[in-house]
Amino acid sequence: MAGTLTKADLVDKIYEKSDRKRSEVKAQVEHLLLLIKKAIKKDHALLVSGFGKFETYEKKPRKGRNPQTSESITLPGRKVVVFRLSRKLRAEINQQ
Repeated sequence: MAGTLTKADLVDKIYEKSDRKRSEVKAQVEHLLLLIKKAIKKDHALLVSGFGKFETYEKKPRKGRNPQTSESITLPGRKVVVFRLSRKLRAEINQQ
């Protein structure tokens, strides 16, 4: 498969392997994604064994520059989400 795997592709692949209605599969995928979003928004780490870990952390305010006027500005702090692959998945990817 080339390109990006979309949410619709996930639903299709799960639907093909299950005996459920497509609408049920779509609702379950949506619910899973909602749980992931809620965990990340609450600043929790989300660990999926054998896959990886989603984490959030705060970035401090920093100095920046407006490229049009060269004016110095302060960029506000923000939350950043990072994903770290599990060692097992990283090893599988690097075997190829």
